[in-house]
Amino acid sequence: MMKRSWIFLSTFLLATMAFAEDGGSSDNGLRIIGFAIAIGLAALGGTTGQAKAAAAAFEGICKNPSASAKVFTPFILGLAFIESLVILAWLIMFLAE
Repeated sequence: MMKRSWIFLSTFLLATMAFAEDGGSSDNGLRIIGFAIAIGLAALGGTTGQAKAAAAAFEGICKNPSASAKVFTPFILGLAFIESLVILAWLIMFLAE
């Protein structure tokens, strides 16, 4: 465990020195970290929503197999809307940069 911690810490310390700039503002680095956290949370929320939607749709199809045609189209439409929000967050990240 100690070896892994040492490798983890040394990697980040060496990376910090490698990407150090000669001067200027460090706000750009914080913005990039903020963008990375934002897109990560958007992807996490999107995958959680898609998983819940899929579970609900499959449960409904299992309970009533004859309704699979009626459940499938709104299910795919819902997945497309959820994915579009994640793609929108991704685009905002690139446009804000």
